[in-house]
Amino acid sequence: MNPSTLIGIVASILLLGVVLFFSADDPTLFIDLPGLGIVLIGTLAATFISYPLREVVRIFGLLGTVMRNERLYTQDDIEELVAISKLWMSGSIRQVEQALEKVHNPFLKTGVQLIIDHTPEEDVVKLMHWRIARLRAKEHAEAQLFRTMAAFAPAFGMIGTLIGLVNLMFMIGDGDMASIGQQMSLALMTTFYGILLANLIFKPVAVKLERRTEQRVALMNMVMQGISMMSQKRRPAFMRETLNTFMAEYDDELNDDESRRLFGENGKGADKADDSQPAGQTGS
Repeated sequence: MNPSTLIGIVASILLLGVVLFFSADDPTLFIDLPGLGIVLIGTLAATFISYPLREVVRIFGLLGTVMRNERLYTQDDIEELVAISKLWMSGSIRQVEQALEKVHNPFLKTGVQLIIDHTPEEDVVKLMHWRIARLRAKEHAEAQLFRTMAAFAPAFGMIGTLIGLVNLMFMIGDGDMASIGQQMSLALMTTFYGILLANLIFKPVAVKLERRTEQRVALMNMVMQGISMMSQKRRPAFMRETLNTFMAEYDDELNDDESRRLFGENGKGADKADDSQPAGQTGS
């Protein structure tokens, strides 16, 4: 399991457990299955209306992606590119093809295959740019699915609260204060569930997927840079240093971007995070 995801799950469970244990005389009062059903079923129903079926059914697969500890094979890809580049510069096409059969990254394999087929560098780069843009768009849509669910959940929580308040109005005339208080607490539970699901599940999953996309795109850009250098027959040692520097600068720039989002340009707290910022690949 992904360590950060595991830490987040454990921390959230502990937080809720401690809060309920110390703040509620009876923690079971926070269990309201009808209210939870309104939020979950309503959110899923609105999501099915908003998205095609083939996209909605991917929700559980994407949750599994967030849970897995996916590795980046950046250094492996760099070493494979350098080794293949050495063979390419020696003019041994047969050895390049044999080495290419052992490559697991399909993006890298496609680029090298185009080079040994003598495809012009401009066309290779254009194709690889298109594949990067397609992956970014596809995975941005997947993250946006969870952001949409995060917007629906509190809304259906309010709907459940309004239903509870309508029932409460009918009971006011009876003058039973105990029942009125009980109905009020149950009415508020749906809002609690909606906010909890939105901010503890849906939004964090969206951010995790965006972060994963950012890493995948950076790796693909690095591979594209290596393919371009291979096409230009740059020296393998120069290629290795350039690609290592490329990924190091990516990490530095990403950290700078994270700092600006967290603390603002002048070191003060940012007013609002940019929801559209993609983040979050695994290597092959």
